[in-house]
Amino acid sequence: MRVLQLGPFPPPHGGVQTNLVAIREHLRRQGIPCSVINLTRHRKADSDEVYYPASAAALVRLLFTLPYDVLHLHLGGDLTKRLLALSLVCCLIPGKKAVLTFHSGGFPASPQGRALDSKSFAAFVLRRFDAIIGVNAEIVEWMARLGVPRARLHLIAPHAGELAPASELSPRLDSFYRAHSPVLLSVGLLEPEYDLPAQIDVLGKIRGVLPSAGLVIIGSGSLEDDLRRRIAAVPWASHILLEGDVPHAVTLKAIAEASMLLRTTLYDGDAVSVREALLLGTPVIATDNGMRPPGVRRIPLNNLAALEQAILEVAASARAASNTTSSSHENQDAVLKLYKSL
Repeated sequence: MRVLQLGPFPPPHGGVQTNLVAIREHLRRQGIPCSVINLTRHRKADSDEVYYPASAAALVRLLFTLPYDVLHLHLGGDLTKRLLALSLVCCLIPGKKAVLTFHSGGFPASPQGRALDSKSFAAFVLRRFDAIIGVNAEIVEWMARLGVPRARLHLIAPHAGELAPASELSPRLDSFYRAHSPVLLSVGLLEPEYDLPAQIDVLGKIRGVLPSAGLVIIGSGSLEDDLRRRIAAVPWASHILLEGDVPHAVTLKAIAEASMLLRTTLYDGDAVSVREALLLGTPVIATDNGMRPPGVRRIPLNNLAALEQAILEVAASARAASNTTSSSHENQDAVLKLYKSL
């Protein structure tokens, strides 16, 4: 058996990337070849069976020429027409089995998700897959309402990956961490759904009580320039570090050394960074999206007062002990079992 995965390949590191890489590494440990086609704008030279097509035509050419038996497409965010067209192509390649993992945990409850029904083009395309993995029960039930046969639906939670933090922080992060306590950390994309302005604003309030507090934001995205301007405009700008993308091992070290991880979102699924923080023993404060794992301090959507209160209470409490240094392979085993069944 040979497997081809399509999706975002790091860098940058995010939840979908982590899950894709974890599956690939697990398959390779089992002696199963697994190549990857990167679907993001971040492109490098092809290497180690990771391909970076420069156009839609180049992508389709790879789909028809690479050797594989099972194609596994990873999608997050909205089901755009472009992604639906790609999905349909994946399902129509002769002699191949097509699997989809849909990572957008909050999409079924979004206006776009609620607007779809079994007669929509999206439903037509989704029913063409040989198997669909939902990262939470809500996705599975939503897919069933769109007419996807339940025999093709599988609930497999995302994998946090093998947690191997770097031995030390990067110089800029280390300097910032040494100068601030507590350190609030955010890890994710710099996009509107992550409500990052709330974190910037709340730090000003927090520093009235905890004058040494600082905020680190790791990640990249379309809002980077806007966020830098917003940070520059507040009096506490020097206590906010917008670090951009950093290597995953360094990100894990930053999570492990932070006082708490913030996950304030307007729209979110099952965030891998949240699970990584819990595994590393770092307290997590996150917007309640109905699917946070046990141990997360949940706050209401877009509620600055609740965020402030939660930060102060977590800062006043003792740091949680680390649960473990790595995660099991249970979910990768479930994915491999699904491949074999096809």
